[in-house]
Amino acid sequence: MGVRLLDQATQTVFADLNQRLQDVAFDEAFPENGSFSKTTVKGRDYWYYDGYDPLSGAKSRKYVGPASDPAISDRVTAFERSKVAFRTRLEAVRMLRAAGLPIPDSMTGVVIERLARAGFFRLRGVLVGTIAFQTYAGIVGARPDRNLQTGDLDLAQDHGISIAIGDEVDSIHAQIMQIDETFCAVPSLSGGMKTSAFVNARGYKVEFLVPNRGSDDYSGGLTTMPALGGVAAQPLRFLDFLIRNPIKSVILHGGGVSVYVPSPERFAVHKLIVATRRRDREKIAKDIGQSAFLVEALAHGRSADLVDVWIEAWQRGAKWQEALDRGRSMLPPEIALMLNDLISGQARLFDVDPADVGVRS
Repeated sequence: MGVRLLDQATQTVFADLNQRLQDVAFDEAFPENGSFSKTTVKGRDYWYYDGYDPLSGAKSRKYVGPASDPAISDRVTAFERSKVAFRTRLEAVRMLRAAGLPIPDSMTGVVIERLARAGFFRLRGVLVGTIAFQTYAGIVGARPDRNLQTGDLDLAQDHGISIAIGDEVDSIHAQIMQIDETFCAVPSLSGGMKTSAFVNARGYKVEFLVPNRGSDDYSGGLTTMPALGGVAAQPLRFLDFLIRNPIKSVILHGGGVSVYVPSPERFAVHKLIVATRRRDREKIAKDIGQSAFLVEALAHGRSADLVDVWIEAWQRGAKWQEALDRGRSMLPPEIALMLNDLISGQARLFDVDPADVGVRS
């Protein structure tokens, strides 16, 4: 098939941006898109912050404090340094967009940025689904050109983390209603007041997911998530495998948004599994297309990671093995052969006989 590999300069820009965003501590009171100004009132100088809402364009002014206060003046100096860093990140995003890396639609970018600022990713939330797939180009060093469109935003969190973390984001519904007031809660199929999803007047859906480690009989009921600000989550099988050990990546929106996403090798293997449980042909094709792209891209430098995850999944039991075998058979023949050869060639690095993890002779 032949994936389109990124040049080294583009990969370096992405890696640098990813690291810079991990080092950024966003100041919710004084976002980077505004500025500080000094105003004289009755002979005394005071700091004010002039900002604007990027959605509505509405301008605002906040009182900060007297210019004679050294702590406040230090804060202003630090802010100016952060603005330089923001401009650097903004330019990096522009370069990556120009290089053809996938970008989110405007609604998705704004929602993710809002949830990031509210603390969703700080509380170990993970971006999953097609939007996560869009972030992999800089990670795997190759650029996809298909299977990038979606009208949904899927977000996940482990239930154990949600219980143990002792913190929560502000009201999710309130956060996204500030973006679009038509967002409303989607009623639960199991009844009750809980909701795991919101949809706006245009049909754009934001949904929260949680691993279902029990029987499929319980997948219809929602799980209360203490860290998600009044939102429950829809349990899904195999999600625990997907979101184990997530990695940091970047949404190319604004000056970049740092997010947690599944590792690309887990995403590739997971898509093979879920494709076998679908009935919608378009969704099956998208799952297999995304997996095929990642298998081929990972073969160019991270093949051992892919084989390691395949072995982990295979060793989870007969049902997993059946799904993996079926999913692999749905790949384009050359990609299925490539995956088979990778497993055959590297399984013994993990002290595993290739024949014991599904290698076809």
